[in-house]
Amino acid sequence: MILALGIMVVAGFLGGLAAGKLKFPRISGYIIIGILLSPSLLNIIPGEAGWFSRWVSGWGEAVGNLDIITGIALGFIAYLIGGSLKTESLRGLGKSITWITFFQSLGAWFLVTLVLAFLGHLIIPSLTFWQAYFPMAFIIGAISCATAPAATMAMISEYKAKGPLTTTLLAVVALDDVIAVIAFAIASGICQPLVNSASISLYQVLAIPLLHIVESIAIGIVFALALVYISKLARARELLLVVVFGMVMLCTGVTSYLGLSSILANMVVGFVIANKVKRKEMFLVVEEVEDVLYAMFFVLAGLHFDLSVLKVAGILALLIVLSRCTGKYFGARTGAGISHAPDKVKKYLGFALLPKAGVTIGLALLAALEFPTFGAVMLNAVLASTIINELIAPPLTKYAIFKAGEASVETS
Repeated sequence: MILALGIMVVAGFLGGLAAGKLKFPRISGYIIIGILLSPSLLNIIPGEAGWFSRWVSGWGEAVGNLDIITGIALGFIAYLIGGSLKTESLRGLGKSITWITFFQSLGAWFLVTLVLAFLGHLIIPSLTFWQAYFPMAFIIGAISCATAPAATMAMISEYKAKGPLTTTLLAVVALDDVIAVIAFAIASGICQPLVNSASISLYQVLAIPLLHIVESIAIGIVFALALVYISKLARARELLLVVVFGMVMLCTGVTSYLGLSSILANMVVGFVIANKVKRKEMFLVVEEVEDVLYAMFFVLAGLHFDLSVLKVAGILALLIVLSRCTGKYFGARTGAGISHAPDKVKKYLGFALLPKAGVTIGLALLAALEFPTFGAVMLNAVLASTIINELIAPPLTKYAIFKAGEASVETS
């Protein structure tokens, strides 16, 4: 496993560097490197069967254990997202943020679900509607609510954007991942009995996901308060990293052990720390090592890419991209119209809500484990759609910022 990690980090770094030279996001390079290293292509890091597993005892088992990186990386991503939700910045955003967040999230969720559910039989034959097509579509739709904050913030920082559209965009993007986690919990509660031919009860569909959400939030508050207290003992910056790193991993481990949402719990930890302690160092120390986590996380995501289902996944990926983008764009326009947001927010915000990455892939990985019937096709479709989004989203975000007149940096 150590050898696999070394290959992933070094090769991922080179892939990210190459992507940057080509003006693409680094994570696109990480994902492509993972695909190249996967059993479907070069087989450098094979699955349980491969030429290298015959040379190194236990290699296949070790590679399987690399999935622990998914949980760790998602924990820190969630912690940083929670840290971006400052009450003072959210307080003045008013009803426009609420309406826009609601409509663009639901727009993506339900449009993706409708398109994939009713076109699924044309793409993947010989499956049943209620046990395969609808559950897969509903899960992918829920995952489609998420928007990647990293890509958005990078574009805003690059062009030093300021104004109503930028402020609204940051708030909506920060809240999107919370909505995605909740939507995923609800979708899983609905789809599990469908796939397993069990009866669906209102308690199982709504009460259990809501209970899990409340429990995840409660655990997040407990760990946040513990981190607040322990961080006072870590006065040196390097010790602060030890404390934060350990506490986020503890929170991730406990919630995973209890079958709760580690993403939501760690979001709560970050939110409480950002608004109660207000020590930027508690996030800056994590940001210093996040690139290592991102490299391993996205390369690992690429390793799951299966070339044998590329034909089916490719068609699904295009449908996901088209329906998600349409749902978010018109959902944002609807929410902005109802809340009487400024015209430039109504016209251009939808173009800036398209990036997706960390939480999207993480939830897809979790869903693939929960739903093995269609997990491979679903994961590859989401991964392929993420790559497409990472290529088209930054130019569209730039377009929105400049058309809204909020960019402070001129560009040719």
